[in-house]
Amino acid sequence: MRLSLTLSTYFGRQFVVWVLGTFSAIMGIVFLLDLIELMRRGSGKEDAYFAVLVEMALLKLPNMGQQILPFAVLFGSMLAFTRLTRTNELVVARAAGVSVWQFLMPAIAVALMLGALKVGVVNPIASVMTARFNALEDTVLRNRVDSFMTVGQGGLWIRERTEEGQHVLHALAARQNDAELAEVLVIRFGPHDEFLERQDARIAHLGPGYWELKDVVVTSTSGRPEHRDSIRIPTRLTIQNIQDSFASPETMSFWELPGFIRILENAGFSAVKHRLYWHALLASPLLLTAMVLIAATFSLRLTRRGGTLLWASSGLFTGFLLYFMSDIVFALGLSSRIPEVLAAWTPATVTMLLGMTSLLHLEDG
Repeated sequence: MRLSLTLSTYFGRQFVVWVLGTFSAIMGIVFLLDLIELMRRGSGKEDAYFAVLVEMALLKLPNMGQQILPFAVLFGSMLAFTRLTRTNELVVARAAGVSVWQFLMPAIAVALMLGALKVGVVNPIASVMTARFNALEDTVLRNRVDSFMTVGQGGLWIRERTEEGQHVLHALAARQNDAELAEVLVIRFGPHDEFLERQDARIAHLGPGYWELKDVVVTSTSGRPEHRDSIRIPTRLTIQNIQDSFASPETMSFWELPGFIRILENAGFSAVKHRLYWHALLASPLLLTAMVLIAATFSLRLTRRGGTLLWASSGLFTGFLLYFMSDIVFALGLSSRIPEVLAAWTPATVTMLLGMTSLLHLEDG
C-alpha cells in the first residue's frame, strides 16, 4: 500500500512537534546552566553585569543548538514513535499494508530538511553570534587584550604588548613545522605608543620567549636604514598559540570556511580543524537521518517485545555512545591519524548503517 499524502503529513507533523518540543526543552535547560556558569565566572569581574552575562548566554545558544540538534532528533523521534505506537496508530497503518520504511519517510524527509536548514541558515547566524560571544568573553571574563592575531590574503598579522611597549608583526608566509615566518615586517612602539623603529627581516624564528629576526634592516626615527645579522624580540607566544588564535571554525559560516581554509594553507598553517568541521557540517543531514532510524529501531520494539523502560534506556544509551565515539573519531582526525573526511563522515555513516540493519532485522517489509 502506498502512503497517502494526508497520512504522510500527519506523521510528519507529529515528528516535527515532538522534535521541536524536545529541542526547546533541552535548549531552555542549557541556557539556564550556561547563565549560571557565566555568573560564576563573572563574579568579581568589573564589567560582568547581569545584562551582559544574559547577552553572552543568548549569543552562545545557537552554537549549542547545533550540537544539541542530533540528540533532540533522537529523543523527539523516540517520543513521537512511542506515542504513535501506544495509540495503535502505527499498528493500524501496518495492518493496512504500510511498511516501516513508508511511515518513516515523512520523518526522514523532515530530518533532511532540518539538516539542510542547520547547514545553510542556522550555521551562518550561529557563527556570527559565536564570534561576538568570544569577543565578549575575552574582554569581560578573561581581560585578554595583550595580543591580537589574524590571517588573511595578505599574510599573518600579530600585535603583542610586552613590558617594553608593543609591536606589530606581519609575515607573508609561514613554515609551521619549523616555527618560522618568511618576509617579515615588525613595527615597534614604546610604552606610550610612540614609534621606535621598523624592522624588515628575511626570516623570523620563534624560540622560547623570543622572536629571532635574521638578515634584518632596521629603520629608526632618524630614517637611516641599518643592517643587522639578527635581532631578538621578547614574546609570550608559541606556535600553538598562534595556530589556536586564528578564527575558530565555529566562528566561520559554512559558506566562508572553504575560502578561509585556502588562506590558512597558503599562509603555511594547518587547516585540519577547519576542514574537519566543514565536513562534519556537510554530514549533518545524514546524521539526523541516522538518528531517526536509531529512534525507530528502539521505539518500535516497545509493543513487540515489552520492557518499555529497558528499550527506551537502551536507545538513550546508544545515542550517548554514538556521541562519545564521534568525539574519539574527531580527535583522531584532528591529530591527522586518519583523514579528516573519514573522521567527519564515519559517525553519520556508521550510525545510518546500524539503524538500517536493525530495522531490516526487526521488520519483514
